[in-house]
Amino acid sequence: MNVRNKWLMLSVGLGIMLNPLNSSMISVAIARLQQVYQLDFKAVSWIIFSFYIASAVAQPVMGKCSDLFGRRKIFLIGLVIVFVSSMLAPLSPSFSWLIVFRIIQSVGTSMMVAVGMAIIRIYVTEKQASALSVLAIFLSGAAAIGPFIGGVLIHWWDWHSIFIVNIPFVTASFLFAWKTIPKDDQSKPVTGRLTIRKWLELIDAPGILLFTIALVTLLIGLLSVKSTGAIAMWHLIAGGIGLMALVTFIRHELKTTSPFIPLRAFSTYPEMTWVNIQFTLVNILFYALFFGMPTYLQQVRHLNEVHTGMIMLALGLCSLIISPVAGRWIDKSGPRPALIVSAVLMTFGSILVILLQEASPVFIVVLALAVFGVNNGLNAVGMQAALFKSTPKEMIGVASGIFNTSRYLGTILSSLLIGIIMGETFSVTGFQTLGVILTVLAVSLIFMSLRRQESTDKSGYLG
Repeated sequence: MNVRNKWLMLSVGLGIMLNPLNSSMISVAIARLQQVYQLDFKAVSWIIFSFYIASAVAQPVMGKCSDLFGRRKIFLIGLVIVFVSSMLAPLSPSFSWLIVFRIIQSVGTSMMVAVGMAIIRIYVTEKQASALSVLAIFLSGAAAIGPFIGGVLIHWWDWHSIFIVNIPFVTASFLFAWKTIPKDDQSKPVTGRLTIRKWLELIDAPGILLFTIALVTLLIGLLSVKSTGAIAMWHLIAGGIGLMALVTFIRHELKTTSPFIPLRAFSTYPEMTWVNIQFTLVNILFYALFFGMPTYLQQVRHLNEVHTGMIMLALGLCSLIISPVAGRWIDKSGPRPALIVSAVLMTFGSILVILLQEASPVFIVVLALAVFGVNNGLNAVGMQAALFKSTPKEMIGVASGIFNTSRYLGTILSSLLIGIIMGETFSVTGFQTLGVILTVLAVSLIFMSLRRQESTDKSGYLG
C-alpha cells in the first residue's frame, strides 16, 4: 500500500471514528448530566435517543447525497458540522439546547460514516480487504475505549470536555482529507441540474419526516408508562400521533418509487428479515448493558468516572480481541455456530446481571462485561456474514441500509427499555429486572439461531 493511500486511510479513519466515540463516551456522562440539569434517568435518556434517531435517519440519506453531490464534499462538510457542534455544545444554556447540538453532531458524524467506507473502496484498489479491516478497527476501537476516555475527561474536566475532545480529531481529519481525498467527479450531469424538488424525491423526504415523527412520538408515549395525571395524558396523545404516523409511513413506503426504508424487501427475502430481527435484538441486549452498567457503577456502587471507565474497558477490549478470531472461525465454519455461541454467552451474561447486588465482587461485573464483549465481537462479524449469505448480491446495497437501521433501532429500544424500567431513579432492583428481561431476549436468540440452522439444513440456501 502506497504512502498516499495510508494518509487517505488515516484521514477517513479519524473522521468515521467520531460517531462511535461520541456515542460511547456519553454512557459515562449520564449520571453527571442528571446532577447538572436536575433530571431523572428517563429524561436524560433523550441524550442517547436523539443521537441514534438522528444517525438512523442521516446515514442512509447522506449515502444517497454522496452519490448526488460527491463523497469528498459530504465528508468535509460533515467534519465542519462536527467542529461547530462540538464547540457550541459545552455552551448549552439548557438540556434542550444540548440535545439540539447533540443531534447536529450526530448528523455530522453520520455524513462521514456514510461515505468513509465508499471512499476507501473506490480509491484504495490494492489490499482493499486489509484497508477495510483497518477502518473497522477505527470504528470498533473508538467504541471500545470511549467509556474510558469519557470517564477520564469527565473526572478531570467535567462533561464539557467530551465534546471539546473532538476538536483535534476533526482538525487533523479535515487537513488530511483536504489533501488526500481526490476531488469529486464534476462530469456527472445530475450534480449540476438536480432541482431541490427532485432531490427531496430521491431521498424520500416525506418518508424520512414520517419515520422521524413516528419514532419520536412513540418513544414519548412509551416513556409515559409510569406517568400519571396530565403528563400521562399528553404522552398518551403523543403515542397516538406516533401510531398514526407509523401507519402513514408504512403506506407511503409501499407506494413510493424511492423508499427511505424498502419495506417490500422484508417479504421478498424472509431470511434477510430474520437476520435483521436478530440484529435488532442483539443490539437491544448489548446496548442495554453498555448504557446501564456505567450508571449502575456510578449511582449504585458510587464509583467515580475514571474507575467506571476502567471497568468498562473489559467489554471493549474483549470485543476487539475476539473480532479477528471470530473472522477466521466464521470464514471456516459459517456464521451460524458463532451466532449460537454468542446467544448462549448473552444468556449467561444476562443471568450475571440478575445476580448483581450493591456489594457484589467487582469480578462478577468484569465477567459480565467480558462475556458481552466476546459476544459483541462474534456478532460484529457473524451478523454481517449472515446478512451477506441471506441476501442476493443485487440486493446487498439495500440490505446494508436496512441492516444499519436495525442496529440503530435496537440501540434506541435498549435506551427506552432502561428508561421505562428505571423511571426517575436508577436502582439495583431495577437493574436486576433489566437482567431478567435481557435473559428472556437472549434465550429467544438461541431458539432463533437454532431455527435458522434447521431452515438452512432443509433448504441449503445459506450455505
